Amino acid sequence: MSEDDSRHPADSDEKPVEKPHRSWLERLSSALSGEPSSREDLIELLRDVQADGVIGSDTLRMMEGAVNIADMTVGDVMVARAQMVALPADARLLDLMKQVVESGHSRFPVHGEDKDEILGILLAKDLLRGVVADNAAASIHDLLRPAVLIPESKNLNVLLREFRQSRNHMAIVIDEYGGVAGLVTIEDVLEQIVGEIDDEHDDAADQGTLIAAQADGQFVVDALTPIADFNERFGSTFDDDEYDTIGGLVTAEIGHLPETGEELVLDRFAFRIARADARRLIALQVRVHADP
Repeated sequence: MSEDDSRHPADSDEKPVEKPHRSWLERLSSALSGEPSSREDLIELLRDVQADGVIGSDTLRMMEGAVNIADMTVGDVMVARAQMVALPADARLLDLMKQVVESGHSRFPVHGEDKDEILGILLAKDLLRGVVADNAAASIHDLLRPAVLIPESKNLNVLLREFRQSRNHMAIVIDEYGGVAGLVTIEDVLEQIVGEIDDEHDDAADQGTLIAAQADGQFVVDALTPIADFNERFGSTFDDDEYDTIGGLVTAEIGHLPETGEELVLDRFAFRIARADARRLIALQVRVHADP
């Protein structure tokens, strides 16, 4: 019997072996070695990995954010000029200290007579040292650090790398005419990856304390309080078709991003901005007037 005839009869009927379905690990390995060919393919792969339970939803969101910032520019995330907290260079150090405390920020652009003339960046800790030191600073100019100027078109991934290398945390954004368009911080960039970052100055949205009664009869109301909840608590009839939160309603009525201390009267409610920063309204102080 020849060598060919020694094969099992069934061997001649064998079907070609099908290529097995690649596991997510094999696909991820391929992705790292050159596949997939687009960011969309990579994100789809990451979502498959999350669907298989290998990574959590939070991890997926951060990985997607890290991929997506390559397509984003500074102009997409910057704090607009109108919302910047900038300090005048000719102000007294004590007055500057008050503004710093009220804002809750740690870094501030300092400008000359023209607000497009950025002289430098003031750190709150430098101001504090300059005020309390034995050889106290004569003026704010002695405390300034150089300002980093960048265009609106700079990619976020490039900016993040520059922030890390230079250890700067803030940059001033310049428009095409050389004027100040806004500012961007390392926090603004990181939030595109990890989501909203709350610090010690941000109030947590605790549903149990969205509306807190005060001893003087007023109320402190979280700006994220749903209008429906506000109406239920106070028997008001504010419309929630256009805005979901009481902060959104107040901001719309004022017509701009409110600053701490601004006031507004709607119906029988007197609103006073209790907390706000360069990005959002945080808390309201509310006095309820008796029905006429």
